[in-house]
Amino acid sequence: MNIQWFPGHMAKARRLVAENLKFVDVVIEILDARIPLSSKNPDIDKILKSKPRIVVFNKADLADDKLSQQWGHWYSSRGFPNVFIDSIRGKGIEELKSKLLEISRDKIEREMQKGKIYRPVRTMVVGIPNVGKSSLINKIAGKSITLTGDKPGVTRQKQWIRLVKGIELLDMPGILWPKFDDPEVALNLAFTGAIKDEILDMVEIASKLMEKLYRSYPASLKSRYKMNIGEGGEEINEEDQLGYQLLEIAGRNRGCLVSGGIVDLNRIASIVLDEFRGGKIGRITLESPHEDE
Repeated sequence: MNIQWFPGHMAKARRLVAENLKFVDVVIEILDARIPLSSKNPDIDKILKSKPRIVVFNKADLADDKLSQQWGHWYSSRGFPNVFIDSIRGKGIEELKSKLLEISRDKIEREMQKGKIYRPVRTMVVGIPNVGKSSLINKIAGKSITLTGDKPGVTRQKQWIRLVKGIELLDMPGILWPKFDDPEVALNLAFTGAIKDEILDMVEIASKLMEKLYRSYPASLKSRYKMNIGEGGEEINEEDQLGYQLLEIAGRNRGCLVSGGIVDLNRIASIVLDEFRGGKIGRITLESPHEDE
């Protein structure tokens, strides 16, 4: 399965980031805490170069706490200040504001010494689609001022957003990169909803997710879908389309059946992906820094 998605507006968004970089003091790069490496657009480093940056791990409430701590250390050791955020409940927002002001303080003070009047800290928000950029901005603002949605590609144009408490934000459209060379990265993006579902084989994607969860979070998976595998329960062959077998067991246990008692794979695939994205299977992180190294 070759997953690729790079609609035309994303090429325009890349140009917007580069063109507007000179107007900001610091960049907020938002990553998905469940996939801290796959959600990092490799083109962003090339575009931002030495511009000061804060890495924000959004959806931290859905991620594995232990692995989140490891990822925080991993990014810190590479020179990236970072903070873990739950942009729905607001956890981590005050820490992010403090880091923004701290990183920008020296530049603003130098400008004031040259006679320039005080101005807000200007920051640009960048990240892949559906990573929660607009939700984060709304939470910082304390009100709903940007469009949000659970589908990738809601933000299509840049938006300057003036906030109280000395922070001004430039919201940019979500940007992927032209080609996913690593199929695992593409799958992780599909699992979390960064790629539009309409272009994907959802049964295939859900089966791949089931296999990954079975390897990494077996207890959470079995508990959620009432699986009794082995020892007199459901039998599986781990060498033969494991993900599809798990999907069928989950579908049968959930009653996703059609005429003849056949499992409706499309229905259970949709359920599994929705429940994973909503954190109902458990707090799950699909990558570890040790695997990357």
